[in-house]
Amino acid sequence: MLYHTRVRVTLGKAAGWTLLLLLPMVSSCNLLTPLVFIGEHKKQISAEFDKFPQKRVAILVWTEPATLFDYPHARFELATYVADKLNAEMTQRQLGTVVVDPRDVEDFIQKTIEAQLDPYILGRHFDLDYVVFLEILEMQIRNPEVPQFLRGRVEALVSVHDIRADPDETRRYELTPVQCVFPEGSPVLLSATNSPLIREATYRKFAELVARKFYEYTVAL
Repeated sequence: MLYHTRVRVTLGKAAGWTLLLLLPMVSSCNLLTPLVFIGEHKKQISAEFDKFPQKRVAILVWTEPATLFDYPHARFELATYVADKLNAEMTQRQLGTVVVDPRDVEDFIQKTIEAQLDPYILGRHFDLDYVVFLEILEMQIRNPEVPQFLRGRVEALVSVHDIRADPDETRRYELTPVQCVFPEGSPVLLSATNSPLIREATYRKFAELVARKFYEYTVAL
């Protein structure tokens, strides 16, 4: 009888130790599961146009005269934000892409009016491989329905022009248009402080939407 009691006690202790040893493993599995779950829900997005590595590129922006009347520096500002974002991403990835300084581009098209609508004039002048041509269809910072509120919006057609293409090769590549809205939720009340902040945030978002067409990136689902 005593023997059986000792066996039960011994087995009970063994089971207890086994349970204690298993608990950390079970806990670890529970802790790791969400990490694995999150890690599996990311998506790699391929570049829409992937020919920029080791190439010389410039950004050319066209806007309606009415847009420049309301935002005199919009063309240069948009080109600068896009060029800076594209240059930073290409440099980070060590792709060897050279993005021409938007200040040089603006100086040239100020002196050569026809270059505003002709990427090939710009391309030949700067000895480029490609020109990204952004045709701004709409740009506003104030909410048109309620002017006392701010909501940035930029819509643009995006095309890439191959400056070195032979006559029988494709010279113009039409990419998907860009529609940028910031903030996406409720608009922001107009104020001297908010106006430049919303404008800059809109420019940054627009630049990212354009630049990411030319490199791979990952998004969380």
